Amino acid sequence: MTIDRRTLLKGTAAMAAAGALIGPFGARRAAAQAAAPTGAAMFTPEEGASLRLLRWVPFVKGEEDAWNANTQAFTEATGVQVTIDQESWEDVRPKAAVAANVGTGPDMVMSWFDDPFQYPDKLVDVTDLCTMLSERHGGFYEGLAAYGQQDGKWISTPLCAIGNAICYRDSHMKAAGFNEFPNDTAGFLKLCQALKEKGTPAGFPHGKAVGDGNNYAHWLLWSHGGQTVNEAGEVVINSPETAAAIEYAKQLYATFIPGTESWLDINNNRAFLAGEVSLTANGVSLYYAAMKDPAMAEIAQDIRTVNLPIGPVGQSVELHQTSTISIFNHCKFPNAAKAYLEFMFRSENMNRWLEAASAYCCQSLREFEANPVWTSNPIHAPYAKASQSLRVNGYAGPLGPASAGAMADYVLVDMFAEAVTGQRSTEDAIANAERRLQRYYR
Repeated sequence: MTIDRRTLLKGTAAMAAAGALIGPFGARRAAAQAAAPTGAAMFTPEEGASLRLLRWVPFVKGEEDAWNANTQAFTEATGVQVTIDQESWEDVRPKAAVAANVGTGPDMVMSWFDDPFQYPDKLVDVTDLCTMLSERHGGFYEGLAAYGQQDGKWISTPLCAIGNAICYRDSHMKAAGFNEFPNDTAGFLKLCQALKEKGTPAGFPHGKAVGDGNNYAHWLLWSHGGQTVNEAGEVVINSPETAAAIEYAKQLYATFIPGTESWLDINNNRAFLAGEVSLTANGVSLYYAAMKDPAMAEIAQDIRTVNLPIGPVGQSVELHQTSTISIFNHCKFPNAAKAYLEFMFRSENMNRWLEAASAYCCQSLREFEANPVWTSNPIHAPYAKASQSLRVNGYAGPLGPASAGAMADYVLVDMFAEAVTGQRSTEDAIANAERRLQRYYR
């Protein structure tokens, strides 16, 4: 499902929306509260400045409300109007690439993974901003910092990791004969097989889902010790470890509800909340979607979350969705854009946004580990360390145009989809992925 909506944050309509902002703990937040500064402002907006931000459609309403309220407070403090365009997760990447290469459109983009590495020469150098943010807020996590830096400078500002974890129905797991959730891939397969036998199957996306599809495919590969490329950026996907990951994926796929090969990021949410599957991997948004609907009270009370199982590699290895904010070179008001980001990262504003996101967004800066959202609900626990534990795209090779291009082309996602659906044999699926990767890593 594609949702296209433009929100113009100005005037009384925005203030009314901000006044209705309610965080996950039931505390009403007025937009004016966001205006209190922490630290002196470092950037002065240009006279007459206005900005336009392209962002992904939110899955948690509170996150959107808090972002909009903080934006309105920035406008009140500076006079800079900010227009926010929302696009579906799948559409942000191509629209941002067009804007970068054509040189018109949004001034900033809230993008995915290493997308900025596809057009680094089209972006404003934000080394001054990110250095200041790092010094002021305890430093960026290593993995998220990697998504913002290239050749010793910052090309994008790391915003958050959207944690990914197993969401499952506790009663269905127990009905399938398991008192505790298995923490290894062998036990996990047995659970999925038992769930299918009980008529309460699992389901994971094998379609071109920016978040869930990539998270699942990378976990499959990494948990079995496979890699797309090595430290030198040489393609090494054709390996026994990759073959083992595919054979395991085939066995899991046999337990899934039909149709997962076409799932996008919204589909596993819908299937779980409709009672069609009782186990998938998702952000915490799935839990809150059930919590806010009285008709889903039974499902909401039955939901449990846990980190993805550990495979033969012997350690937890997860991708986790990451988002950064880039400023395009064609932005006429780069100081205003930097001032906007500096404002959004101020302690009280960032804490308010993280709290309202209900553990959906994991902070990029270490200061915000102390936000009470992470200990307010046991459901949040698997998501709390996403920024700290994530493994970057293209592991173990360097981030850059090759890793960004390969992900945007869904090479790894397609490899598993081709094999599990029988479109290609395991060997042919790997060979095809190898050919495609070699077009990027040359």
